[in-house]
Amino acid sequence: MMSEILEIYKDFELLKADGFDDAILGVDQSNDPIKLIYSVRRCLDILEKDMSSEEAIEYFSFNVEGASVGEQTPIWCWDM
Repeated sequence: MMSEILEIYKDFELLKADGFDDAILGVDQSNDPIKLIYSVRRCLDILEKDMSSEEAIEYFSFNVEGASVGEQTPIWCWDM
């Protein structure tokens, strides 16, 4: 699904979160610029490959979700 989404929107400058391609759920087209939507559960699963659950939540909260990178900051869907 993720590769299909990226292929469909290849002509758009979507801001991707490094290492979390497998957590992409979709695209929010309701505003300009459009933004990628990520599954927080999938992001945590990716992080938990290298750290504990508690460490993954802390890392995600401060270093991923908490990072504002301008208008194209992705949307984080808490799909627990």
